Amino acid sequence: MNTTARFLSIAAVAAFTAFGAHADEADASQYATKFETNRTRAEVAAEAATVAQTRSTEPAGSRVVTYSSTADRAAVRAQAAEVVRTGQIPSGERG
Repeated sequence: MNTTARFLSIAAVAAFTAFGAHADEADASQYATKFETNRTRAEVAAEAATVAQTRSTEPAGSRVVTYSSTADRAAVRAQAAEVVRTGQIPSGERG
């Protein structure tokens, strides 16, 4: 019984020691980034306005290229019907 009491007292001391070692600020202020600047609010606002004017709202690679065809619609439909008929391209759900 003496060894059990000794073991429990050592475990209690270790638990209290570990709890004290993990104590820290509640708001995690040690991770806060600190900035020191000498720019005025007007300078920052002017820079932000010029960036907004030069930035494109169009996502990269999404520009649509227009193409004007000189082919006749009836001729294209006839060619498509011919290649489907000859089996050069599949039609329907056959793949």
